[in-house]
This record gives sequence, C-alpha cells and structure tokens, in this order.
Amino acid sequence: MRIDLSRETVLPGLIDAHTHMFNYPKRGMSRETSTLIAVHNLQADLYAGFTAARDMSSHDNGYADVDIRDAINQGRIDGPRFQVSGRGIRWGGTTPAAKPGNPLAALPVHSIEEAPAAVREHVERGVDWIKLYPGGAYAFLATGEAKYAMTYPLPVLQALTDEARRLGRKTACHVLGGEGQKNAIVAGCDTIEHAFDLNQEQADMMVAKRLSYDPTFVRYTEPYMDDDDNKNTGGKYRMIPIFEKAVAMAVATKGLPIMIGSGVDGATFPHGTQAREFEWFVKRAGMSPTRTPVRNDRERDGDGMGRPDRVDREG
Repeated sequence: MRIDLSRETVLPGLIDAHTHMFNYPKRGMSRETSTLIAVHNLQADLYAGFTAARDMSSHDNGYADVDIRDAINQGRIDGPRFQVSGRGIRWGGTTPAAKPGNPLAALPVHSIEEAPAAVREHVERGVDWIKLYPGGAYAFLATGEAKYAMTYPLPVLQALTDEARRLGRKTACHVLGGEGQKNAIVAGCDTIEHAFDLNQEQADMMVAKRLSYDPTFVRYTEPYMDDDDNKNTGGKYRMIPIFEKAVAMAVATKGLPIMIGSGVDGATFPHGTQAREFEWFVKRAGMSPTRTPVRNDRERDGDGMGRPDRVDREG
C-alpha cells in the first residue's frame, strides 16, 4: 500500500536522551505492576513520536530496563529503541552498611577498590551506559549562595569512568552543581546531566574534552522548583534563573553538543509530553528553531547513540 504524503509535513522519529521508563515503586508494589507501568510509560513516549531513547537508571528496579530493551529489540513489545543503564552506581560513604541494601536500588561503592567491580557488574548485566552520581542536592545559604552536595571523591569517580572506558561503555553523570559538577567534567564523564550552575570555563573544558551537556531543562524549571525554594528560603532565592542562565550560556558556547533529554519519570513531567523540551530551548535558552539540538556519538566518535536540606528529586 502506498500512502501519499506529498501534501503533508512528515516528522522523523525523535530522540529523548534522558528518560526513566520505570517509576520508583511505591511501598508494597509488585514487580509485575512496576513493569506494567514502565511499559505504559515507554509506549506513551513512542506514541508521542519518540522512537529512540536513553534510559538513565531503573529507579530501584534493578536491571529490568535491560529486559525491556531486549523485549523491544526482539519484537515482543512495542517501544522506542532504548539504550539503558541499569541500577546506576552511587557513593555509599567510606563505611559499608551493616546490613545489605536493596538489591534493586543503585549499587553503592565505598572505595576506589570497589569502583571497577561495580562497573563490571553493570557491563556483565548488559547495560549500554554507566549512570553515575557525582553530585547531590542543593541548598541556599543565608547569603543567597547555592551550595551543592558532592558524593564520590574525585579518585573514586575517576576509577569509575576509567573502568567504563576500558570496557567500552560511556558514562552519564548526574550533577546539580559545585565540586561534584567540576569533578564530573575533570573525570571525563561523557554526558553531564543537569548542571544547574554550569559556567563558561566548565563549558569550554567540556568542548575541549568532547563531552556533551544534557540539561533536562523542563524537568528543573517546573513550578515545584519555585515552590520548594520559596519554602526553604522564605521566598528570597530561586534556582530556576540560575539554571536558565547556565543553559543559555551552554547553547551559545560554540562546539558544545547540547542533548535533548527530558528526564521524564512519571512524576511532575509525565511521559509523552517531552516535546515541550524543544520549546523551552527556543523560548528560554535562545536556541534557533532550525538548529540541530544534539550531535549523536556515532557522528562524533564512531560508536553508540549519540546531604543539604533540599531533596534531590531526580534518580
């Protein structure tokens, strides 16, 4: 059958560089229910025109994102073509917990020596990316300065990125700002996620290191951000203008690849609505409507796809 589209505008499949097909499971939720919700989420993305996506941690669902990716690739369920990152690797402090943690949650490391094994576990389980968390939440000081939590010491982060690179995997680093953000760039994380207070020096370093920036712009300029900041600072200070300035600076930085990743996770930014990300970049960050927003890694490298008092909501 031939369909005549000569009078129509045809939009190619879109790519979302930062999704979470799984929600964090609610107390008492079965694994089956959690998986059904994930399938609903990823199909909402597909029906919204996103035919490829990078999933940035399974939100306490172990390596189930690997299973779903494989099911899609094998034609057993409909969904976007996914690259996935499994549990993710977090900093567990220098002293291991007395009791084993949740085996489906992010994998903790406590030392340089534990870092390579954590990466190897992810690779053995079939992930495409290694998701790391060099930075945590933020809080405003009385002076209005934003302070950001740092997690891994730099040598641990470097060991994680080095092992991932040795095993042919790229790293995606969750940071909001501060020392953890700087460390992620120094360590050579392939994609810097969020980075609320990215500055020109850091952006230039990213260009030199051939790293990419994935702000997840809409996710962190939603009304709840102002609501939280108003509550925590008595209405004195806000993170949104700081973040908007950083994204606009990044967009204007020559040679810095900007990734369109939404951060959709079934919470404040629902699946299937992430095309808003394109609008935000044009209206709030000065990106040209005709500019290609991301240069994928195949084009660039020849492989792949292209505790403060405030809670860090992204996993």
